[in-house]
Amino acid sequence: MRNSRTIRTLATASLATSLLVPVATPSNVLAVADVYPEKELNKEAAEKQKLQVQGVQEVENGVQLTLSNNYQAFIRLKAADLAKVSILKQGEKDEATAAINKTDWDTPRFNVEEDEATVTLSTDEITVSINKEPFGVKFMDDKGNVINQDSMKYGSGYEDGKPYVFKDTGKNEDFYGFGEQAGKLNKRGESIGMWNNDAYDYSKDTKYLYTTVPFFIGLKDDKAYGIFFDNSHRSYYEMASESDDYYYFYANDGQLTYYFAYGPEIQDVVNRYTDLTGSMQRPPKWSLGLHQSKWGYKTADEIKNIVDTYREKDIPLDAVHLDIDHMNGFRNFTWGEDFTKDPKAFNDYLESKGVSSVAVSDPGIKKDPGYYMYDEGTENGYWATNPDGSPYVGEVWPGESVFPDFAREEVQDWWAESHATIMDAGVDGIWNDMNEPAVFDTATKTQPLDVQYGDMDHSEFHNMFAHYEAEATDQAFDVNKDNTRPFVLTRDMYAGSQRYSTLWTGDNASTWESLQMSTPMNSNVGLSGIPFVGNDIGGFAKRPSGELFARWIQMGMFNPFSRIHADNGSTVAFDTEAKDIPGQEPWQYGQQVEDISKKYIEKRYELMPYLYNTFIKASEDGTPVQQPLVYQFQEDKNTHDISQQFMFGESLMVAPVVEKGATSKEVYLPKGETWIDYWTGEQFEGGQTITKQADLSTIPLYVKNDSIIPERSVQQHTGEKPLENLTLDTYVADEANYTFIEDDGSTEDYKEGEFNKTHFNVQKHNSSLYTFTQDKEVEQYDTDLQSYTVKLHDVEEPHFVRSNATLYKEASSVDKMNRTKESYYYDEESSTLFTNIPADELEQVTMFMDGAEKSKQVEKKLEKLHAEDEKLKHKLSKGNKKEKVQEKLNEVSNKKKVRIAQQIERASKK
Repeated sequence: MRNSRTIRTLATASLATSLLVPVATPSNVLAVADVYPEKELNKEAAEKQKLQVQGVQEVENGVQLTLSNNYQAFIRLKAADLAKVSILKQGEKDEATAAINKTDWDTPRFNVEEDEATVTLSTDEITVSINKEPFGVKFMDDKGNVINQDSMKYGSGYEDGKPYVFKDTGKNEDFYGFGEQAGKLNKRGESIGMWNNDAYDYSKDTKYLYTTVPFFIGLKDDKAYGIFFDNSHRSYYEMASESDDYYYFYANDGQLTYYFAYGPEIQDVVNRYTDLTGSMQRPPKWSLGLHQSKWGYKTADEIKNIVDTYREKDIPLDAVHLDIDHMNGFRNFTWGEDFTKDPKAFNDYLESKGVSSVAVSDPGIKKDPGYYMYDEGTENGYWATNPDGSPYVGEVWPGESVFPDFAREEVQDWWAESHATIMDAGVDGIWNDMNEPAVFDTATKTQPLDVQYGDMDHSEFHNMFAHYEAEATDQAFDVNKDNTRPFVLTRDMYAGSQRYSTLWTGDNASTWESLQMSTPMNSNVGLSGIPFVGNDIGGFAKRPSGELFARWIQMGMFNPFSRIHADNGSTVAFDTEAKDIPGQEPWQYGQQVEDISKKYIEKRYELMPYLYNTFIKASEDGTPVQQPLVYQFQEDKNTHDISQQFMFGESLMVAPVVEKGATSKEVYLPKGETWIDYWTGEQFEGGQTITKQADLSTIPLYVKNDSIIPERSVQQHTGEKPLENLTLDTYVADEANYTFIEDDGSTEDYKEGEFNKTHFNVQKHNSSLYTFTQDKEVEQYDTDLQSYTVKLHDVEEPHFVRSNATLYKEASSVDKMNRTKESYYYDEESSTLFTNIPADELEQVTMFMDGAEKSKQVEKKLEKLHAEDEKLKHKLSKGNKKEKVQEKLNEVSNKKKVRIAQQIERASKK
């Protein structure tokens, strides 16, 4: 789906022509890029020109309104909980940006009523009340409670060509989302801007970052709604920043169209927004492992040495990134001789170590006759142009460069095919950088606003540039790597880009402030429909201390995307003559930090089945992988402003230590749940704040009770060993459930049904009795799974474990248990029961724990039976029929034991 439209050209700002490349000293490195001056909204003018409804006409999915001042409005119902509001000039066509993925909505059942003052549309879930004089829209739930309404003082419309909407608010309303933003989680009281910006070394006060997602979530009276402003121009959001009574949003230009989605749960809003803009693709499993990168790995041998060191130190690693030094003079889709003379052999070497490569791709194509990309693009007229039709030329890393016109389908097709040079050499993933698009030779560090893309000005296309580039890059996998799941990493996005790419949050800094920004930033990105997000671990600009790196890598192992990345050092990053300094590999900070790094990297790999299944869920309905606490616990008002804790999937809560020198952490435990300390097993009731001691080797980590967390043994990379045993780490107060999906992790065969889906249930019936069952809902994948280890916490030593007709054997260690079918081991020190269950066991497995008073007599029978068995074994110590008799004896004895076990279970229930 590709959209374009003609918009009146904005006046081009006066641009400086000097090259803005920072010099070597840190004080002269620009912290953030400059941007074009903001266009302020004249509220007084808006107040005076409020629109009036002059006519009403019912249409197929809503109503069309004739408004004053030669405007028209459409209120369309896309679903029972989703409405689209558009205000346009009379006769103007309603357009959509590239964000919109779904257009074929089934119109819900609705009623329309009209009186002198209002027009009302009602579905089973929401009521939309339209005020006629002045025009305004009010959204209510099915009980008539106001969810959201226009401000009647300012209304909505256009002020000097700028589309705007004012909304009423109260002090108890909170705001989340807005894509990639600096600062705290709850955006109430903040002034937000969206204009993709090369914001090197940004801080908590930086207004314009790399990504634009004009979507936010309001939480009012514990009920959530979402608004998506479908406008790609530079936009602004004053979220009760001027008054506690109202908020508003507007754009520099374009149409006034927004979508309203009602929850009432935040989860419902995110799911519905993902319906509208699309969900991420199921990722290749290797992309969920650890990635290592540095701007400044200059040769193939240097990278191979990094990989070898990871393997020698037994630290897991799945990917390395090739920054611009791998190219020939920064020419895209080329290999530099200094990097490697045989790129295929280099990538084959990485593959032999189980490591994938991700190559950077910059959109600026060097203006260099003889360079095949420049020649092909010039011959076919593929470049973005100045208003006079000549190719726009801007300065980036290769020098003077031209830029592909990604708004045109034929250019996207060409760009996709051009990846053959690096993909044929074995590159596994693509890293789109510099795609604001950034240029060096303007004061704004981007292109003039009247550069042409398709029939759009750059002012309209700017925020979507990276989106269209990501779409073309995603297509490159279809063209060059058939049936291979794509991995596209991008520095910039627009709403809906999650369909094609993964986001890293740009050139952050090695500071405690930057570490503190990571969690609220990632959480809001996740709430904005982008589950696959992460930050440069350790910070990109400058260098972290060992303490900062240790705290960062702890947290980074619980981020959806996990990459260590650094520049050449703040004093040398832009000085090509300066001597390189080491990267941010885990061993650069001493043995203690290396050990801490290894511990948490290994923990991520242990949790890979849990993480991978969390991503599958995200690909289905947009559920964030990293969630702010308010996502699951919105009824608990104490969670609304918590920025430094998050849920990692459904069951794990992470509370990173983000203060220099801190050795403890104040942790809030949400109401309504029991929480278990992952490291100690200590239990806490929710609704309280506790102090967790956390030395440098500890990140506070808690499990929500009644959870099953699938884990596996540590691998050095995600494809090193087949998954033969799945550990089900189980915490149960009443009942725990988990649905586990397994596929090959690399191809798109799952789309043809090649996957397995198994539902696990562990139930505590009483203090004595626990049961495990599985339901194999789908079996279409040839699995290697042979067994499950059910790891049951906080239980007494079992008297027996059995399935239908089989008593499980007791083992003396976990290792011995894993080598014995239908066995168990009890760890007395941690009060943990490990049970080895065959993967094809379809019967219920019972674990009986307690010597209840009513079962003691039956237990004595069992002890007597054991004694009789021993006597019989002794009598059978001689004789030719020993083995046959022993087999028969065991069969009879086992049946007796099972019957007695059943009596014990019945006695325990009475």
